[in-house]
Amino acid sequence: MSRLASQSIFAPRYLALSIGIILAAMTIGFEGLAVTTVAPAIAGDLNGLPLFGWIFSAYLLAQIIGTLVIGRQIDRKGPALLFTIAIILFAAGLVIAAIASNMYVLIGSRALQGFGAGAMYTCIYSAISLSYPDELRAKILGALGTAYVLPSMLGPYVAGLIAQQWSWRFVFWGVLPFLFLAVLLSLPVFRKLNMPNAQAKNESGVTGMAVILAIGTGIFLTGLGMLPKSLGILLLILGLILMAQPLRKLLPAGTLTFRFGLPSLIASRGLFFAAYVCTQNFLVLALTDTKGIAADRAGLIVASAALSWCIVAILQARWDAKDQGRGRQKRIVAGILLMILGIGMMIWVPALNVVLAVLSEIIAGIGIGLAHTTSGTLAFSYSKEGESGLVSGSLQFADSFTPGVAIGIGGAIIAISQTASLSLEAAITIAMAFNLALVLFSLAASSRIKQADTAACTANQTYSS
Repeated sequence: MSRLASQSIFAPRYLALSIGIILAAMTIGFEGLAVTTVAPAIAGDLNGLPLFGWIFSAYLLAQIIGTLVIGRQIDRKGPALLFTIAIILFAAGLVIAAIASNMYVLIGSRALQGFGAGAMYTCIYSAISLSYPDELRAKILGALGTAYVLPSMLGPYVAGLIAQQWSWRFVFWGVLPFLFLAVLLSLPVFRKLNMPNAQAKNESGVTGMAVILAIGTGIFLTGLGMLPKSLGILLLILGLILMAQPLRKLLPAGTLTFRFGLPSLIASRGLFFAAYVCTQNFLVLALTDTKGIAADRAGLIVASAALSWCIVAILQARWDAKDQGRGRQKRIVAGILLMILGIGMMIWVPALNVVLAVLSEIIAGIGIGLAHTTSGTLAFSYSKEGESGLVSGSLQFADSFTPGVAIGIGGAIIAISQTASLSLEAAITIAMAFNLALVLFSLAASSRIKQADTAACTANQTYSS
């Protein structure tokens, strides 16, 4: 084992950055889960129930733009300035949300938060690529994953308590001190990062492409919500047309066709993460609306996956150090296989019960803990000098874009199924089958990671211009 492999991410030279980015991840994770909890109260207080979905859609669409635009700028401008801008926008979004007087202002604040969160996470990933040696990346990514997932255990309860005792507005105010502390610790380190000389690339049109992608995604999701009406079908087709070219241009070349190496890794990560997020959403719906389980109990069941994710995210760093990264592709495949098992066990909703749900969640959590963290570590090993921002942006894009689209598709499946007079149990079963299909496609993509893993982690990976 190398000397670096035995070092800690909390050693003096990494301490401030490690704590800072972990706090930033916890802040983003808590804020996202807190809004999910208090969104009904927000919509009711601001008389905005017809616009309820845009509380989340505005965040998602702006996050896409923030991730892609900032990811393309980091390699030329460095993460410090861009991280500062992202923090300011995220903080501004929190303040505006806390004082919002109507739903339109609230939606605008969510867009600022989404852009800032996407940009922040991209900067964090880039700082990890630049600051930590390969032997420590598994450790910091494991800690980062744990920091993001942990709020799912307490976040909804704390947010609900704050909203009940005081006001939903204090949820947004309460995030600001933690954000300030994260900046205080990490920003000085960001400013010291030395950016490698990146080859000049033609990045003209990236912002426009990102905006077109966000617009196309919004139209696509709107169309899904209107199915099976004719207007919904037309919007669906229009959205897909608008999304096609930006996806080809902004992702690593070959991502949509599972090209060997980094493209397949990004595709696999996007698919299995979308399957996991969708499963969590529809499991809660199945437990509360078909099994009559209280929302707080359903939340605890879902939290069992977060707990197993956290444990395995920490353990995989030890395994990575032990085999010096040689088993990364195998761990990704193993994680995906466990997710297939976990999701498969809960796919038949009529047979679902508390014991089966908890067991399935624990297995799925182990799978995502293995696959998600390891895929990030492996992705950074692919990046050439001067391309950490591109890889960071691609990782964050996989974590934000595909889950949002997949949840929209799952929601449409349930809506169409109920229009066809199917029971809610049958509708959720079909949606769960869709999630299983996503993770099966992810497994197919993961089989094409191995060539670059064994042959050349430093091999050239080209991006579309």
